[in-house]
Amino acid sequence: MRDIVLLGSTGSIGTQTLEVIAGHPDAFRVVGLSAGGGNLDLLVDQANTWHPDVVAVPTPAAAAALDGRLPSSTAVWAGPDASQRLAGLPCDVVVNAITGAAGLEPTLAALAAGTTLALANKESLVIGGELVTAAAAPGQIVAVDSEHSAFAQALRAGRAEEVRRLILTASGGPFRGRTRAELTEVTPEQALAHPTWNMGRIITINSATLINKGLELLEAGLLYGVDLDAIQVVVHPTSDVHSMVEFCDGSTIAQCSPPDMKLPIALALNWPDRLPGVTRGFDWSRGIDWRFEPLDDEAFPAVELARRCGHAGGTAPAVYNAANEICVDAFCDGRIGFLAIVDTVTAVVDEHLSEPADAVLSVDAVLAADAWGRARAAELIAAGA
Repeated sequence: MRDIVLLGSTGSIGTQTLEVIAGHPDAFRVVGLSAGGGNLDLLVDQANTWHPDVVAVPTPAAAAALDGRLPSSTAVWAGPDASQRLAGLPCDVVVNAITGAAGLEPTLAALAAGTTLALANKESLVIGGELVTAAAAPGQIVAVDSEHSAFAQALRAGRAEEVRRLILTASGGPFRGRTRAELTEVTPEQALAHPTWNMGRIITINSATLINKGLELLEAGLLYGVDLDAIQVVVHPTSDVHSMVEFCDGSTIAQCSPPDMKLPIALALNWPDRLPGVTRGFDWSRGIDWRFEPLDDEAFPAVELARRCGHAGGTAPAVYNAANEICVDAFCDGRIGFLAIVDTVTAVVDEHLSEPADAVLSVDAVLAADAWGRARAAELIAAGA
């Protein structure tokens, strides 16, 4: 039985992780839960179902709201470093399903503890870069993203030196096929209507702008040691082929399954072994039509912007991610238009890259760049309002 610490338990990945665990009660035990405090009633329900040793929340007010509502055996940790402390708890697997840059320090804490890290918080790897990869032992990070889980599975078919390129699939989001001009009047409600996946707000908007695919490009390069120019993004609307690896002889290995995040979650929890009965397979008695299209970089320039940040290295990816989080909030609040999200991120990144790079990458440098990127994006949004 594996002991699991789950960070971000009330979010989309967190709740699905608990569904996987519920389906395999003899395989896993939940020893820690953390949540941001936005849905304390759900956190209470989770704690009373799983009886973790510790529940972590970010503020004393959230902890006070839990008073008397949790099992008597469950301790409550509160404070901005509560998830980080929880990530260092002795266990077998830490699932980091926190959204955004807040996941960086918990990621580093789990790696420092020597625990297997099931990583759904791609932002911590992207902004931490070599800080995270240097802290990780070989095989210590296991991807939860469906695309990166697909790469991990397909890479079993050959040696690292035999890999020619990675093909990263993208659904294209709700606006696939539209020109840039046709994106001018997009509303938040339209952007939140993803055609395939049910995700949280930030990830759903990021999927509409393709910012998420830019982050995944950077994540793939860091996870699997592949040059960014050897990673190609292709649009695959049905999200049945989760990604592919092309080898030096021209053979391409694809990982395919009906879109269901429980499959990569289960594999990450139990890596390298598969769990039975996680999700349904395809019905091969019916016709299946899989289509692939090139990405329109003019309408959706976020992927190439991410590639540029990855080549620049240092804190550029942190600025990319930070500016975007501010822009997503502004778009959802009606303060900027859809196209202004990536346009503003581009302006902030361009300004950042015009300055001398940090000589040494450190947590402090990453967090400072994150703070600057947020502040600068907010300034540009306010100036344009």
